[in-house]
Amino acid sequence: MAPHLSVLLPSLLVIILITSGSKLSESARIFTIINDCKETIWPAIIPGENFGAGGFLLKPSQSVVFTAPVGWSGRIWGRTGCNFDKNGNGTCQTGSCGSSLKCTGSGSTPETIAEFTLASPDFYDVSLVDGFNLPMVVTPINSKGNCSVAGCDSDLRPTCPDELAVKSNGKVIGCRSACDVFNTDEYCCRGLFGNSALCKPTYYSKKFKEACPTAYSYAYDDPTSVFTCNGTDYILTFCSSRQQPVCTYHNNKLVCSGSSGSEGLKSFVGNWWAMMLAFLLMVNIGIMG
Repeated sequence: MAPHLSVLLPSLLVIILITSGSKLSESARIFTIINDCKETIWPAIIPGENFGAGGFLLKPSQSVVFTAPVGWSGRIWGRTGCNFDKNGNGTCQTGSCGSSLKCTGSGSTPETIAEFTLASPDFYDVSLVDGFNLPMVVTPINSKGNCSVAGCDSDLRPTCPDELAVKSNGKVIGCRSACDVFNTDEYCCRGLFGNSALCKPTYYSKKFKEACPTAYSYAYDDPTSVFTCNGTDYILTFCSSRQQPVCTYHNNKLVCSGSSGSEGLKSFVGNWWAMMLAFLLMVNIGIMG
């Protein structure tokens, strides 16, 4: 029995080490969602299996942490002016996804949207193609490579053109897109204008771009608006400045934007496996003896 175990154990350890290394390189992504607004918001996520079933309440200064698997592709946005009953039924002034707290479909315009595709590498962006309702910044953290901050930290509501403005009791609560308001092929990049050669920035999309240079301002605004990153976690902050340091607490430590916390974690994992390997080999030698 002992000779059989002496052959099996080292082989098993090699398989475990290879498997663990593969899982580390393709690990799930941690999302920290922070509300830096002065008002309560109701973040919405689709698909939302990994994110509070698709929607939840977030008071000022509150944050939540979720984990999404590699392969997840979805949208995150904020809803404002919501009123839900104890059963999660109700409506919102902006970003509403029907009459439910838990979203299963897209939200209503106008809405600022963060879009993610988790792969190798990840793709992410913040889009104003469906209009604007809240400032939003996406900050990669624990990342490999030169990963950029995406988003719109300017509040477009006070400067929204009257023809695009959505108001409640005289106050601008959102800024619609030109496509949403005028519904023409030129503004919506469809029909004859359904390609990057003919769909060009308009007066309205230029105003959005001036205020938010790293957010999508129209459908073909790809070169300066979509970003890629490898092996990163994300902090999504509502009503935050792009330059404002943001932090999240996970993996038993506080990690802030610009830190190299992931390298420390990987070093710890590597050292732990090395110690386990040495211990099990010693046990194996003892069994053989």
